[in-house]
Order: sequence, then structure tokens, then C-alpha cells
Amino acid sequence: MAKVKMSKKATSIDMTAMCDVAFLLLTFFILTATAKMPEPLPVDTPSSTVQTKLPETGLVTITVGKSEGKEQVFFGMKDRAIRSGALAYMAQKYKVTFTDAEKTQFELVDEFGVPVEGLKQLLAMKGADRAKKGVQPGIPSDSIAIKANNNQLQDWIQGARKANIDNGGTKELQFAIKGDAKEEYPQIKRVMDILQDQKINSFNLVTGLRGKDY
Repeated sequence: MAKVKMSKKATSIDMTAMCDVAFLLLTFFILTATAKMPEPLPVDTPSSTVQTKLPETGLVTITVGKSEGKEQVFFGMKDRAIRSGALAYMAQKYKVTFTDAEKTQFELVDEFGVPVEGLKQLLAMKGADRAKKGVQPGIPSDSIAIKANNNQLQDWIQGARKANIDNGGTKELQFAIKGDAKEEYPQIKRVMDILQDQKINSFNLVTGLRGKDY
């Protein structure tokens, strides 16, 4: 008996609905994504297998690195209220007056590395200009600054801790040291000594993740 040949029809799938969903998801991710600001002092952190996450609030980060052959120390505070309180403490201690606009602008700065006397000039710059190489010389904290009684890193730490208490912080402010993998140990140790001078004996060391069998 002869086989009946079935006519072949071209198959097609309407992709309109799938394209709509894809573009909706893409638009959502673009609108909700947060752009990463360039770091004023980029450092190559040492590798580690530890996966402990740093807290999103109540954290102060001290970055130690080198730029153009000079050692630099940068200071960063997660909470805006602590930034505001620490700035008020430094303004009073070093007799520097900041306008309301400058105070508001400082609350938006994640990390900085200038003497308090140069902070007004830094705040007058655009965000992209602040991150340019060589603009920020670092916070005074070396042996020369210590001998001259101008250890501003120590004062920023004290101001941040006081701001945390004044804002009703129920937990102690946490500190993290972010040092370059090529940075010499004495520079890192000096920052540790400054923390320990204020009875801060527990702090984090920021590292990059690597494989266990590296």
C-alpha cells in the first residue's frame, strides 16, 4: 500500500513576548545598578582563602598604599552620620570652619586622603577630579607627623568613634586595614599601633579571595 506523503510546513516561533521580557529585565538591572566610584588610592590586596564579609554599616576602612613612590594613608567611613560627626570633631580640634554645603558634600565622600586643612579644597572639586592620581597626598600619620603632634589619622579615628557614640551606636565601631600586597610591614604596623594606642585591639585585614590550592 502506498504511503501517504504529508506536506511539510515551516515551523516558526513568535519571539516577541520573550524579547519584551528580556528588554524589561535588562532595563531593570541598568536602572537599579550602582556605579562603582573609582578609588582614589587603588591597592592590590594580598590573597587569602578567608571569606568573611565586612559589615555594611559601622565600619571604618584605613587604606595604606603608595602613589608616585610616596606612602599614603586614606580614611573611609561607611555611615553618613559618623562622617558628619567626625568632621565636626576635626573642625573643632583644628579650628577649621566648614559651610553647610561642604558638610553635606563631605557626607557623600566614601574615602579621602588629605590633611584637614586641605579638605575644603578637595570638597570643591568634582568627584572624578578627586580620584585623579596625585590630587590627594594622604592623611598625616607618619613618624614626622607624630613628632610634630599632627597625627591626623589618630584624630580621625577618635572623631569617628565619638560620632558613633553620639549617634547612639549600640556596637563598637569596627575597623579594617586595607593594605597593598607590596606594602612594607612597618607602614602597616604603624597603623596597627595607632589603633592599639586607642585600645582598638580587634580589627580586620582586607584581602582578596583565592583558591585553597593556590
